[in-house]
Amino acid sequence: MNHLNVNNTLSDRIVDAVMYIVLGLFALATLFPLYYVVIVSITPYSEVLRNGGFIIWPSEMTWSAYKEIFGSVRVPNAIKITVFITVVGTLLNLVVTVLLAYPLSKKHLEGRNIVLMAVVFTMLFTGGIIPTYLVVRGVGLYNTVWAMIVPGMVSTFNLLIMKTYFENLPDEVEEAAKVDGCGDIRTLVSIVLPLSMPMVATIGLFYGVGHWNEYFKGIMYLNDKHLEPMQVVLRNMIQSTDLSGELQLGVVQIVEQLPPETIKMATVTVAILPVIIVYPFLQKYFIKGMLLGAIKG
Repeated sequence: MNHLNVNNTLSDRIVDAVMYIVLGLFALATLFPLYYVVIVSITPYSEVLRNGGFIIWPSEMTWSAYKEIFGSVRVPNAIKITVFITVVGTLLNLVVTVLLAYPLSKKHLEGRNIVLMAVVFTMLFTGGIIPTYLVVRGVGLYNTVWAMIVPGMVSTFNLLIMKTYFENLPDEVEEAAKVDGCGDIRTLVSIVLPLSMPMVATIGLFYGVGHWNEYFKGIMYLNDKHLEPMQVVLRNMIQSTDLSGELQLGVVQIVEQLPPETIKMATVTVAILPVIIVYPFLQKYFIKGMLLGAIKG
């Protein structure tokens, strides 16, 4: 019996060790490209060339690339546009999603099934790129930041997750609130939303990351370079060979002294850093919301 327990314990340890090794290698493969981008952005390009383009840790660091992009016009302006789109867009997304998901979670609502069918229909069939573009132009959203927010205000997938979560909340809680004289809006704001914060944070993270990484709407609906979000500017910089025109610096000579690759790496770092900073603060809500959504859905 003891021999069997020893063998089971040994086999479990071997399996655990293999799993840790595999997960460690996977984490390394995932994080190393990000690490490499950051390191190259703060390493003198001459040292990068001396090492054949592959460097683990620089012998000296330089912040010249970051000084250049933050001293330019395009990148700081693009960051402001992206922050506005992300913050305002996420708030509007959450408000509209919650206000639509809550009534749809009530099975006694008249016409509920018709609305649900219309919502699910949008998951299966879309109007297409050209009709959507024509609608955006027709309603006057073209070449405005609202063209990045209003189209696709509600994600059907997120709406259905939120609706399912509301459906599985205890009915007794809402009934007690209504006995105390709370209306539907007050019940939603004072009772339902505090109980749903993990799911709201999860859906908010989905919306926020989507807005921060938005690229397609930027090239479709924006023609003014002053309104371009960060991802569009980054794409233009990566494809461009003359960064002085992209950065619109007052002193072009400094740009010519810095290798384009260093500036590109620094811009990529600036584009991804905010999401990496924010995620740890929302991680516990994200994980909890995903687990609750998986169990209750």
